[in-house]
Amino acid sequence: MRQTVGEALVTLLEAQGVDLVFGIPGVHTVELYRGLDASNIRHVTPRHEQGAGFMADGYARVTGRPGVCFLITGPGLTNAITAMGQARADSIPMLVVSSVNPANTIGRALGQLHELPQQTELSETVAVATYRLEEPEQLVGFIEDAFKKMVIERPGPIHIEIPTDVLGMTFDLTSANPVKCIKREPSTADLEAVVRHLEESEKVLVIAGGGCAFEGEAVRRLAEKLDAPTVTTINARGVMKGHRLEVPASPAMISVRKLISEADCVLALGTEIADTDYDMFGTGPFPDIDRIIRVDIDPAQFEKRDDEGLMIHADVGLFVESIIDRLAPKFGNGDKWAEDGRKFAKQELSETYLNHIDLVHTLWKAFPNARIVGDSTQLIYAANMYVEAPASRLWFNSATGFGTLGYSVSAAIGAALAEPTRDTFCLVGDGGLQFTLSELGTAFDTNVNVAYLVWNNNGYGEILSAMERADVAPVGVSPSAPDFVKIAEAYGLSTKRVQDRESLIEALKELPRPCLIDMTVPEDGCI
Repeated sequence: MRQTVGEALVTLLEAQGVDLVFGIPGVHTVELYRGLDASNIRHVTPRHEQGAGFMADGYARVTGRPGVCFLITGPGLTNAITAMGQARADSIPMLVVSSVNPANTIGRALGQLHELPQQTELSETVAVATYRLEEPEQLVGFIEDAFKKMVIERPGPIHIEIPTDVLGMTFDLTSANPVKCIKREPSTADLEAVVRHLEESEKVLVIAGGGCAFEGEAVRRLAEKLDAPTVTTINARGVMKGHRLEVPASPAMISVRKLISEADCVLALGTEIADTDYDMFGTGPFPDIDRIIRVDIDPAQFEKRDDEGLMIHADVGLFVESIIDRLAPKFGNGDKWAEDGRKFAKQELSETYLNHIDLVHTLWKAFPNARIVGDSTQLIYAANMYVEAPASRLWFNSATGFGTLGYSVSAAIGAALAEPTRDTFCLVGDGGLQFTLSELGTAFDTNVNVAYLVWNNNGYGEILSAMERADVAPVGVSPSAPDFVKIAEAYGLSTKRVQDRESLIEALKELPRPCLIDMTVPEDGCI
C-alpha cells in the first residue's frame, strides 16, 4: 500500500491503538495531517504547544498509553520542551512527532523558516530517545522501537523528527501491526533471593512509587501478605485505596523517615528515591536500611545511590505477581505500625497544611470518584505531604520532579479526554493559571468534564512563605491577577466566585462543565 510518510505515520499510530493526537498545524506539518481526516484518530488543537505536551501527559497518566503530539519545526518543539521535561521527570510515556527543515539544509544556518542550529541535539536534552527520519522506509522501525521503549523500558518522551521534504515522499507500507512488547520478568534467582531476604526479616516496610500506579491490587495483596506498612509516594497515592496498611505521607517528613528506619527490610517498588519525594526540604539523605530490595524497570536507577541490597531489574507488576505466591504470610503488628505512621505524620504538619489537606479530602467526600490534577500551588504542596486518595491515578500534579507551573490547566484536559465520564478537578493557583490561561479555550472547544478550581491568593503565596522563612524581603511574588471569572466567561465557561467550602461544593454540584470557580483565599490562607 503506497502512502506518503504522513499518511503512513497515521496508519502506524492507529495500529498501536492511538486514538488522540494533540497539536497545532503549521506550514511545516501540513503533510502530517494528510491522513488524519480519514482515520479514527481525534485531533485536539491547544492554544500553545506547551499545552499540547501537558495534555498528552495527562492523557498518558490516566490510560498508561503514550500521549501523542504533532509539532512544527523550531518553535513548536521548543514550546513543548518544558512539557517533555515534566514527562521525563515523572516517567510518563509521550511521543512527540515534529517536522524539521529540508534534509539538505539541516545544520547549515541558511536562515530557513523555524530553523534551529541543532534541533535533534536540543530534543536529546529531555527526550529518552530521538530519531530523525532520513528515508521513508525507516518510519516503521522507528515507530516500533519508540513504542517498545515506552512499554518495556522506563517511560518518557520520545521524539521523532521528519524533514519537510521527506514528509511528502511515498513508499510501500507493507505492515502496520501492533508492536509486541514483552515486559521484563524477574529471574528465578532474583525471586529466590528476595524471598530469602523477606523471610529473614521481622519488620518489612514497602515503599510504592509511581511505577506502581497501575498495579494497585497486586501491591495491596503483597502488603497484606507481608503485613507491611506501605508508604506511597506522590505519584502512587491511591494505590492502597485507604487500606489499613497505607501510610499516604511524604517520605521527606521526619516522622515517615523514622518509620522507614524502624524497618529491618524495605521493599522499594518502582521508585527512583529522588530528592523531590524523599528530601524536598534538604534535611538529609534517605535512611540507611539493613536490607533494601529495589525493583525497577530502569537499571540505571541502581547506580545513582550507594545502597547495599538486592537490585531487581524487572517490571514491577510482573515482579509483584511473581513473588506473592512464593511468600509465607507474615503476622505481626503491621496495622499498629501503619496507624502510628499516619498519626505521627499528621502531628508533624502545620495547622495551615492540615486545613489545606482537609479541603482536598472535602472534595473527595462530596465527589468520591473525582480525579484531582494539580499545579505548583499551596493546596497541592500541602496534600503532597499527606493525602488519602480514594484510588490510584486520581491524584497527580507537577509540584515535584520538573516542577512546572501551568501544567494542570492542560493536563486536566488530557485526563478528562481519556476518561470523559469522571469528574476532573484542576487545582491551580492564580499565578500558575496565568502561565497557560488560554487553554481554557481548549477546554471549551472539547467540552471536557473539567472544573478549574483557582486558589486565588493574589500572587505566589508558597514562594512568599519561603522567602519569609529564609528572612529574605519578598520581591517579585505579587503579580496582579485578572478577573478570572470574566475571562472564563469570555471563553464560554460557566463560572462562580466563592469564599468558603460550602459554596465551593455547591458550585461544583450546580455548574455545568467545563467551569471555573475562583476561590478567594483569606489572609490566614485557610478556607
